[in-house]
Amino acid sequence: MRIAIINRNFSRSGGGAESYAVAIAEQLAARHEVHVFSQESNEPVPGITYHRVASTGRKLRWLNQLVFALSSWWQTRQGFDAVHSHENTWHGQVQTIHVRPLRYNLLHGKRGWRRALQWLKIWTSPRLATYVWLEGARFARRPGRSIVATSEMLRQECEQAYPGSRKRLSVITPGTALQQDKVTRTMARRMLELPLDCPLLLFVANDYKRKGLDALLSALQQLPLDVQLAIAGKPGAAPRYVTMVRDLGLESRVHFLGSQDDLVPAYRAADCLVHPTLEDTYAMVVLEAMSHGLPVVVSGPVHCGISRELHDGQEALILHDPRNSADLARLVRTVLDDASLADRLRGQGLAFAQAHTWERAALEYEALYQQALSIRSL
Repeated sequence: MRIAIINRNFSRSGGGAESYAVAIAEQLAARHEVHVFSQESNEPVPGITYHRVASTGRKLRWLNQLVFALSSWWQTRQGFDAVHSHENTWHGQVQTIHVRPLRYNLLHGKRGWRRALQWLKIWTSPRLATYVWLEGARFARRPGRSIVATSEMLRQECEQAYPGSRKRLSVITPGTALQQDKVTRTMARRMLELPLDCPLLLFVANDYKRKGLDALLSALQQLPLDVQLAIAGKPGAAPRYVTMVRDLGLESRVHFLGSQDDLVPAYRAADCLVHPTLEDTYAMVVLEAMSHGLPVVVSGPVHCGISRELHDGQEALILHDPRNSADLARLVRTVLDDASLADRLRGQGLAFAQAHTWERAALEYEALYQQALSIRSL
């Protein structure tokens, strides 16, 4: 098939949604002709044809989103067997939803005059009106259209925001690549210029606040002085957290790795991944860490989608309140001090990851493309 993939930032370092799009495209490129339409890309997958889409720059993001939707529609309106969008666009037989719908955030639980006031707020704001309209266009009923949520939690939120989409919604969770690399812990730490002999925690995020770094830094203060933390990802708020680390007296224990196109050395270097997220529709980073045999401490199912599939003390340790730094410190200390528990988490987590591959996810998407193609052929 000739497949168009629409993703505004096509890069592994862009975040979970971007990494998901890249991984699916990489699988598809082995069997199909894949074209990617983006505004930003470091062209991470060989064998794919890349197309640059018009951009208005970083200011007025809502206007840029509208321009991106219009330009990508024009470029993909013909010549493709399937158009797969990971963005707020009105076109695409397959629409993958990565984040909680804006309509859910704005309107869920509101009734009567409160709901009316929210609609007034939406339609008097060009920014909100554009986002809500584009989002609604993704969920609109069209022949052959499929809507994919990346977790069961997200599917339920999509249904509540757009009840008419229920029959067209399915779930394709993220996958992981089976690891073949031979990077050792010592090699990885040398590559990243990290201390060779200390317990090392890993935190991976491009949104430090939403993914719980505040609570993790507070927990680190409560852990033994030899425990250190590596932080991968580089959001705009990074300077504020560098200052926070200094003010907390943690400079010698916290290592900012910046944005990483390849997270393998970070996973290999660490003794435990800590993901005290406040909100995550799935949390690919948890699955990736498990695929490297890394024990995980992660927020519970209220806050993190993948935790709905995990068993506390088996595949991971579950943190029920991600803002409770004392509980977080206790769970981390348990992993670091209890070797038998850490071994069980490694083994069970690895088995869980091996059952969730990108190959499986790509085959599910191929079935949706074929379904759309057959309907168009009628």
